[in-house]
Amino acid sequence: MLPITTLRAGEAQKLRGLLFDLDDTLLDHGRLGEEAYSALFRLREAGLELYVVTGRPAGWAEVLTRMFPIQGAVAENGAIFVVPGDADVRLLDPLQAPERALFRARLVELVALMQKEMPELVPAGDVGARRSDFTFDIGETQKLAPALIARARALAEAHGASTLVSSVHLHVGFDRADKASGAVALLGRLTGVDATSALTRYAFIGDSENDAACFAAFGTSIGVANLRGRATVAPRYVTSAPRGMGFAEAARVLIERRGER
Repeated sequence: MLPITTLRAGEAQKLRGLLFDLDDTLLDHGRLGEEAYSALFRLREAGLELYVVTGRPAGWAEVLTRMFPIQGAVAENGAIFVVPGDADVRLLDPLQAPERALFRARLVELVALMQKEMPELVPAGDVGARRSDFTFDIGETQKLAPALIARARALAEAHGASTLVSSVHLHVGFDRADKASGAVALLGRLTGVDATSALTRYAFIGDSENDAACFAAFGTSIGVANLRGRATVAPRYVTSAPRGMGFAEAARVLIERRGER
C-alpha cells in the first residue's frame, strides 16, 4: 500500500466521485466528528459526487441521504439502494417482493438456529431497520472471539447463506450482492456510467473486511490507517491517520491534487 500523499494529480482529476464506508472510516467508534463531516462538504465543493457504501441498514441510509451532502447510498453490503426523490428519498430493492419475503422467512429460521447453537450471538442494535440481512454484534458493544465468529459463519454458510464481517458486525443473509457490485449498480442507475467507467472514475475509501470487494474492484482505493480484517486485495493507498481523521486526510489530498496544474 502506498501513502495517500503519493496520489498523483492526474489520478485525482479524472475522478467523478468518492464512495465511502461509515463505521471506522467516516465515523469514530460510531460517532461523526466535525472534521470528517466538514470534509464531505469540501469534497462536494471540489466537484466530486459522494455516495455512502455501508453494511449499515436501509433505515440508516434513508436518514443519511436526507442529512448528508450525498447523491445516494448503498446499504446492507450492496443489497439495498437509497436515492433522493422529488420530495423525499426512495428506497430501491433489486428483488421483487415475493423473493424478498422468501429470503426473509429463510433468514428468520436460520437466525433462530444460530442463536440456539451459539447463545453468545447477540443481535446488533440496528436489525430493526434492515430489509435484506441480519446482523450480530461482534465488536460494537461486545467483543466476540474470532473462533466463535468463524463457527457462526460456517453454520450460516452450511445452510446456504452468505456472510460478511465488518469492524462491528457479522452479517448473515441470502442476497449475493457485495459493496462493489451494489455500488456499480447504483452508479449505473443514477449516472448512466458503465461498469468500466465506474471502477476507474470513482474512488473508494474503507477500513474493513466487508470492504474487500471495493478494494479489489476500484482503481483508486484507499484504506484508513485502522485497516483490519483479511481483505484478499489490499487498497492501493492508505492514510496515516485512523477513522474519521483518516477520511479527512484523504479528502484533503484529493482536493489538493484536483487543484494542481
